[in-house]
Amino acid sequence: MAACAAARMFAYNATLCACDPGYYYYLSGNGTGSCTPMPGGGWGDWQVGSVGAPRNHSLYFLEPVLSIYAIRRLTQSQAVILEATLALLLCWLAFCAAARFAGRDPRGEKRMFRARYWVSRLDCLFDNSHWTGDQQVLRKRKTELGGTFSVASLIIFTGLLTVLLYQAIKRRSLEMHRVKPANAPDLLSFVNDLEFHITTVSSMSCTQAVAPLTVAMGTPGFMDFRVVPLPALFNYSCTNTSQGPSITLRCNGCRVPPRDHYVSWQFVDLPGQPATAVGFQFNLTARQHGNNQHMSFVSGTMNSDGYADDGKLKTFRGRDSNVLKIQLFPQIYNNLGNLRLLQPLVQDFTQGSTFSDVGSLNSSLQNPRDGVVNTTLYISYLSDYIVEISKESVVGPVSVLASIGGLYAFSVAICLCLMAQCEARIKKLHDEDTRMLKILSKRRAQRNWDKVRKFVMYTWGLSSLDPSDRTGGS
Repeated sequence: MAACAAARMFAYNATLCACDPGYYYYLSGNGTGSCTPMPGGGWGDWQVGSVGAPRNHSLYFLEPVLSIYAIRRLTQSQAVILEATLALLLCWLAFCAAARFAGRDPRGEKRMFRARYWVSRLDCLFDNSHWTGDQQVLRKRKTELGGTFSVASLIIFTGLLTVLLYQAIKRRSLEMHRVKPANAPDLLSFVNDLEFHITTVSSMSCTQAVAPLTVAMGTPGFMDFRVVPLPALFNYSCTNTSQGPSITLRCNGCRVPPRDHYVSWQFVDLPGQPATAVGFQFNLTARQHGNNQHMSFVSGTMNSDGYADDGKLKTFRGRDSNVLKIQLFPQIYNNLGNLRLLQPLVQDFTQGSTFSDVGSLNSSLQNPRDGVVNTTLYISYLSDYIVEISKESVVGPVSVLASIGGLYAFSVAICLCLMAQCEARIKKLHDEDTRMLKILSKRRAQRNWDKVRKFVMYTWGLSSLDPSDRTGGS
């Protein structure tokens, strides 16, 4: 009795110990044991899909120039790209505004005035689109406003182009699923290697397992119902794991049968080892026969907590069978060389006999007629339709180039419209390039005149600079 004083443990038959409903005895690696609940909850850690398919290495016109996977790592979000573009655009406009208001210098000596001049030299997109009066010849003019909007349009275009490339890289192809009716020759072409791993989460072992001997086929009570020996279809094995005994059924080179299959096994009481369980773990896989590179699978865990709203943990024990319904439907992967796989899915789980309180579980442990845990694997084949999977390209070089041209026209049109409105409404902007060039010309002339004066002064002396001296000699 003292040995049953651990948490979540009770005594039965005066000398034996058992865990509370929903708990099982788990022996850790250091040799200590305790009653623990099933990991993962009622429907935990479910995964459905296919593995082993390589990346799409189809030819892409940007691959020789840009590493698309490197770009994908750098551009993880379109929102980040657009926000960075907006921030850069605002910084550029703020710099141009600060240079204009702080660079007002009639003599052209301030650094901000020189910054304004170099901004005007960046007018590469709108140098022939500036305001001009009536009956005047259109000529190229580089203005400060034109340089501002030229760089702004390039910033907008670069940001939008980056987003476009991000979309082209990430969504260059779509996976298309088509459903077609199944014919007998199509179904016979599916030859798969199937593996069903069902782990009964418990403290039991394979010595308590009663291996199945037969497989039931068809619908019970109908003319197509058959019972065949298990070795005719499956290879049976049992392996002890840390979570409990794992039953494995393998079928090599299986074709899609026209009828459902039923396989049942059970665990029985042994002296000191009662037949109890708290849940099931499953891992179902399918591979095309002779091709181990690709695989379809479904895996997960389940217990009675996923089917009841009372929140009570339960232990499986008794004569009523726990039925795990599995459905297999055929899929053809056209993009993988007409790969034909049966996709397994767990559709339903019908729980058998369970106990949710210590009293009823204690009574069951002392009743030999309840000393079993029955499990039935119900395999249903959805063979009326076949799913064809293929990848279709939605982004090509022509569409990308057309989109690039549209983005460029959009960026230039917006900035051109804003520049035209500013020049039309603010008269000072009509001839700002002329005023700036005059200031620079005067400064350049003054600088050249100063050089001449210095040259004369150091060559002929200060007297040579006397404006009253008209002799022309020294």
